[in-house]
Amino acid sequence: MTAPITVPADVVVVDLEGTTSAAGFILGDLYDYARPRLEAVLGRENDVVRAARAQAIVDAELDASATDAQIADALRGLMDADVKSTSLKTIQGIIWAEGFAASAITSHFFDDVPPKLRQWHEQGTRIAVYSSGSVASQQPWFRHAPQGDLSGLVEAWFDTVNAGPKKEPASYRRIAEALGADAARIVLPTDHPDEVAAALSAGWQAVALDREGEPWAGAEFPAPAVSRFDQIEVTA
Repeated sequence: MTAPITVPADVVVVDLEGTTSAAGFILGDLYDYARPRLEAVLGRENDVVRAARAQAIVDAELDASATDAQIADALRGLMDADVKSTSLKTIQGIIWAEGFAASAITSHFFDDVPPKLRQWHEQGTRIAVYSSGSVASQQPWFRHAPQGDLSGLVEAWFDTVNAGPKKEPASYRRIAEALGADAARIVLPTDHPDEVAAALSAGWQAVALDREGEPWAGAEFPAPAVSRFDQIEVTA
């Protein structure tokens, strides 16, 4: 087991997949729930869906005349390849939010995460979320945690639409500005080496989550690593 780490910070910005939650749950159960529902959502007439549909055509390199069925098939291909497509994440977010609301699906958090999030909140540490999954999917994910509603612990939500790609330092600078926080007083726990590097380049602190069984376990991280959330101590 890795040693605990103490970080002086005012804000913790948490990643989800592989960090707070098992990647296999997201790439397995939730992806399986979304796959058969893509076409139906693509056919809806509202501004959010229309914009995501148009972007999906670009992302999947389809002809402008592509049908909903063709776009859905292309999006399933992006899912199979785990491509971080913003249009796909938007459509998935709609499907998952409705699934959570209907109690058809639940989210997943490692057991060591909720107690630490609650501790940080109680001690006055600000908490935000930054995930490649859309904000529309992040909020019900926290609201429907098996360990109870965690959404009230989070003050801000960021995704690739309102912040930018997760491997680019500029995205982290945007988040710091939106939070009105000193970059040097923000810490990012994440399991992805490239995200650690991007956050550090933006002047943030970072803690790598090296969880056994997760996709990036055992990777070379450019920051200190822990194997559990309860090994991270945040001080004022």
